[in-house]
Amino acid sequence: MKNETLWWTFGGGTELTIRTSGPSVSPSVSLLISGDSSALLCLLGSYSPQGATVSWTLDGSEVTEGVQTSAESERGGLYSRSSVLSLSKARWEAAERLVCRATHAGAAHEASFLKSSEC
Repeated sequence: MKNETLWWTFGGGTELTIRTSGPSVSPSVSLLISGDSSALLCLLGSYSPQGATVSWTLDGSEVTEGVQTSAESERGGLYSRSSVLSLSKARWEAAERLVCRATHAGAAHEASFLKSSEC
C-alpha cells in the first residue's frame, strides 16, 4: 500500500494535511527455537497513525505471561512495533495454535502459527 501525504499552508500558519491511504497494519510471525525454550516473534511494520496494540492467544486463550512488546518506533511518518512470546518446552509441546493479534484504528489483523498436527 502506498502512503502519500498532501499538505497545504494557508495564511496565518494554518496547515491542512490529507493522508491518501487508510490505516493499515498486518502482522507476521516467526518461530525461534533454542534448547528448552521457544519464542514467537510478531512484527508490525509500516503503519500509520500510531496506536497499534498486540496480543497473543494460545489455543484460543489469551496469553500475557512471557510476552514482551516493544514501544512503537517512528520513521518517516510510519510506525513499527514487535512482540515476543516466550514459551517453555512443555508449553510449546502442548500448544497447537498460536496467534498474534494486532489491533489498529478499530480493525484487527491476525497472524497464526499452526503446529504440524493441525496442518
